[in-house]
Amino acid sequence: MPIETPECNNGMPAKSFELRDVYGRLWSLDDFKQKSGLVVAFICNHCPYVKAVIEDFVTDANQLLEEDIGIVAVMSNDFRSYPDDSPENMSEFADEHGFRFPYLLDESQEVARAYDAVCTPDFFGFDGALRLQYRGRLDNLRMERGGERSPDLLNAMREIKKAGKYSGVQLPSAGCSIKWKS
Repeated sequence: MPIETPECNNGMPAKSFELRDVYGRLWSLDDFKQKSGLVVAFICNHCPYVKAVIEDFVTDANQLLEEDIGIVAVMSNDFRSYPDDSPENMSEFADEHGFRFPYLLDESQEVARAYDAVCTPDFFGFDGALRLQYRGRLDNLRMERGGERSPDLLNAMREIKKAGKYSGVQLPSAGCSIKWKS
């Protein structure tokens, strides 16, 4: 049974972070302050829900990057208990899928807790002032890829960039629970 994300806490400010990406570069929230919006995606390497949507997520992320919306992916799982999510495997996963955005390791899990992330994938969409306007699914297909796709996150972020907020229905993302340390 997949875990679903809670409702969007509209207006919540993005939480500060300083995390290293899979290549060792340190990133912070300040690196995205000049953007027209920001997507913070909690993902991992081993989750079947992430594996099902990763190609479409990267495609949508690349489109949003072209539209001056920042993208950052965060991996918060306990990789010592789930070695498929190790930093080395994160690097391979990012390279394999052609990430053009940072893939950050939240080893302390403090960032996931600050954002109240609950599963992978878990998508947060912020406006240009870094206030939460969208928390929901990537698209209507989830694990059942194929068929007509409605890119919910992409459409929401475009509306947020244009209007400053999202007016549509926010349907929860579903996935595997974040693997918390004992």
